[in-house]
Amino acid sequence: MGFTIAHITDPHLSPAPLPGLADFRLKRFMGYVNWKRARERHNDMGVLARLVEDLRAQHPDHVAMTGDLVNIGMPSEFRRAALWMRTLGDPRDVSFVPGNHDAYVRASMPTLRATFEPWTTSDSGASGFPYLRVRGEVAIIGLSSGVPTGPLMATGRVGRKQLQAFAALLDETGARALVRVVLIHHPPLMRGAPPFRGLTDAAAFERVIEEHGAEAILHGHSHKQLVRSLPSRAARTIGGAVPVLGAPSAAAAAHDPRTRAAYHLVRLELEQGRLWRVTARVRGLALGGEHIGEREALAV
Repeated sequence: MGFTIAHITDPHLSPAPLPGLADFRLKRFMGYVNWKRARERHNDMGVLARLVEDLRAQHPDHVAMTGDLVNIGMPSEFRRAALWMRTLGDPRDVSFVPGNHDAYVRASMPTLRATFEPWTTSDSGASGFPYLRVRGEVAIIGLSSGVPTGPLMATGRVGRKQLQAFAALLDETGARALVRVVLIHHPPLMRGAPPFRGLTDAAAFERVIEEHGAEAILHGHSHKQLVRSLPSRAARTIGGAVPVLGAPSAAAAAHDPRTRAAYHLVRLELEQGRLWRVTARVRGLALGGEHIGEREALAV
C-alpha cells in the first residue's frame, strides 16, 4: 500500500490589501509596509498558479497546506484564499492548518475559523484543533500553531490543551495501526529557531512525539526546504525516527535553491508488514530556468 501527500505551504496570496479604518491595527499597517518593501517583489502569483497546475497533474492522494495563505489577516484576504484553496481540490482531499499570518491579529480569528472550516473539520464532524482525518491507512492530524502576536513577532504556540488532545489522538491512531502524519505551520523543533519566530512550546511538542510517536511531520513558516527528524520510541518508521519536512514558499521567485518555489510529494509505504518508509520528492521552479518540474529527491 502506498499513499502520496502533496505538501504545499506559505503562498502569501498577493497583493496584500491596504487596511482601511475599520480594519486598521498597528501590526496590520506594519505588515503591509513590510510586504510592499520586501515580499511584494518575491511573491509571484504566476509561478504559484503554474505550481498548483503541476501539483494537480501529479494526482496525489491528499494535499496538505500548512499555512500563511494570507499576509495581514484581512477579511478580503480570507475570501480570496478560500477560493484559492478550492483550486487544490475538494476539501475532503485537502487539509489546512493556519500560520501566523493567517492568525495575524485577534480580530482575524473568528473569520479565520469560519472561512477554513471545510478544510479543518474532523471526520467526526467536530471543528477545532487538533483535527483527525483518516484516509485509508493514513491518519492526518492537524494542529494550529497560529496565534496573534505583537508587532515584529512571528512566534507560534500549540498550547497545553491542544497538546494533550494531540497525544490522545496519536495513541488512538497508533493503536489502530495507522500511519500518522502531523500538519503544523511552525517548525516544531527547539534547535535552530530564530528569535521571535519559533514555536514557543517546541520542547513540549518534542516530548509528545518522543512518547507517543508519529510517522511524519510536515510544516511551513521557514520558507526553506528543510529535512530534519525527531527521535521517538513509539514511531513505526524505517530507522525509528520521525521525519520533519519543511517546504519553501510556493510563490517564491527566489534564486537560492533552498527557498525557490516548490512543493513536496511525500510518499508513505508500508514495509516489512509493520514499518513505514517515508520518502519525498521536490517539484518546483527549475534551478536553472523558469519551467516547473522535478528537482530532486530528499534524503529523508
